[in-house]
Amino acid sequence: QVQVVESGGGLVQAGGSLRLSCTASGLTFADYTMGWFRQAPGKEREGISCISWGGSYTYYVDSVKGRFTISRDNAKNTLYLQMNSLKSEDTAMYYCAMRRGWICSLGATYNYWGQGTQVTVSS
Repeated sequence: QVQVVESGGGLVQAGGSLRLSCTASGLTFADYTMGWFRQAPGKEREGISCISWGGSYTYYVDSVKGRFTISRDNAKNTLYLQMNSLKSEDTAMYYCAMRRGWICSLGATYNYWGQGTQVTVSS
């Protein structure tokens, strides 16, 4: 049974930092491209970053580029999102998702999703 679990969310002041983690089990983690998505209240879910299965390729949307860093540790079956210089508009539920294959694309279909971790940035 595949399980995907996010952690690390919380309440932080604007300008602060958080590191999200996502741990997966029940599959071969290294076979999957990973992505981070978020959904703010009243808004559609958006993809913000993805990383190829080996970690050599990463992609960020413009709104987080230069502030967020995605990384993965295949030996630990864990995905990370380091978030710096947080803004109030980063407030959202953050989800990690897994897509079998090597192509990092936020528009592709992701096979497995976590339950999400809440990030709230106070101004």
